[in-house]
Amino acid sequence: METQTLITLTEFLGWACVLNIGILLFTTVSIIALRGVISQIHGQLFGMTEQDLGRAYFQYLAQYKIAILVLNLVPYMALKVMLAGQ
Repeated sequence: METQTLITLTEFLGWACVLNIGILLFTTVSIIALRGVISQIHGQLFGMTEQDLGRAYFQYLAQYKIAILVLNLVPYMALKVMLAGQ
């Protein structure tokens, strides 16, 4: 692959990682700060108890974090290593 293409792809994945981590942090802070309001809305919408919603929020945040690691951070780091070797 051409070096400029690798540099562009590395930059893209870096910014995607930054944006996704920002969204993860914003979502986490929102859930913590507005838990009562969010739980009430989601409880009525989906017919779930607050305990079930807590598990759902935790599962969502965990899965999103894993997706960021697997789809953004690891490929970014691999490309950085490849470019350092050139």
